Amino acid sequence: MAARFIVEADGGSRGNPGPAGYGAVVRDGDTGQIVAEAAEFIGHATNNVAEYRGLIAGLKAARELDPDASVDVRMDSKLVVEQMSGRWKIKHPDMQPLAAEARTVFPRGRVAYTWIPRERNKDADRLANEAMDAGKAGRQWEPRPKAPAADEPPLETAAPKAGWAAPADLGTPTTFVLLRHGETPLTPEKRFSGSGGSDPELSDKGRWQAERAAEALAARGSIQAVVASPMRRTRQTAETVAARLGLEVRYEDGLREVDFGDWEGLTFAEVQQRHPEDLSAWLGSAKAKPTGSAESFTTLTHRAGVARDKIIARYAGKTVLVVSHVSPIKTLVRLALGAPPDSMYRMELSAASICAVQYYSDGNASLRLLNDTSHLR
Repeated sequence: MAARFIVEADGGSRGNPGPAGYGAVVRDGDTGQIVAEAAEFIGHATNNVAEYRGLIAGLKAARELDPDASVDVRMDSKLVVEQMSGRWKIKHPDMQPLAAEARTVFPRGRVAYTWIPRERNKDADRLANEAMDAGKAGRQWEPRPKAPAADEPPLETAAPKAGWAAPADLGTPTTFVLLRHGETPLTPEKRFSGSGGSDPELSDKGRWQAERAAEALAARGSIQAVVASPMRRTRQTAETVAARLGLEVRYEDGLREVDFGDWEGLTFAEVQQRHPEDLSAWLGSAKAKPTGSAESFTTLTHRAGVARDKIIARYAGKTVLVVSHVSPIKTLVRLALGAPPDSMYRMELSAASICAVQYYSDGNASLRLLNDTSHLR
């Protein structure tokens, strides 16, 4: 299921024309939480040019999160909203190429435009002014770290400040029990198996592993909800456990595995032989994508972060079984630790293994368990 985003964008010019900048935020369509920000000082331009540049930046930020998403654009510029909605003609030559570029970011029909009053567009307006202030100081805008609000956990979650234990006044944390799916026929052969391949089902051993995980989690006795990736192997694993727990499974597309493109079904050695340059780039940068794929680990980080925030918002203070894949689970662990992207290559995550992360109301997180396979012995 594709994501739904809200893009709020604005632009300004001090002089009209004059020194100009834009700002844009992307919000999760279900929770309203900000999942991406963009801003830039663009030099000498008009207000309208800056507004269009903000729109384009916001749409591109949303596409980076999920290229299949639907988007609701909200702006306080009546001109941009009416022109992009097709109700007003675009006569100014400076606007025409910008509007054309904005229309290419997502396919027709996936973006809707709504006018909002200026006071409801404060975040985008703030970013535009920050960009213009940065330009005045002779530099470009850079995002500033900020303390997360209690109801808005950040994508890059810092390690807990509390040390051994969280302060009592933070209340009951939300706990994710992270279960990797059981083995498929591709697992023991160590073949790339993402969301763009054959979507294999569990093998006999994988089904046995799911049953053992169900026994262990039933004995744990604290699971209150089950959320899973919609892929076949995770559905089968989640449904096995949920049946034992007497719970329903809720599916979240943000938990699916990365699309490995042309590498799907290949071993590491086969990829190294056929696509050596792409593999080297992928191992060296979280922004690199597998051959033929549109998804990098950076894209996955945003997607998994949005899924995490949605689950926390829905099940605050509860213990949730999250059934997913190697890359999303490693990403959630990495974010909980505040570790760099290359830390994912230093984690082992076996089939049907269990991890646990707790999330606190101040936005901090604590890793409680990693790669537990004791139930499989």
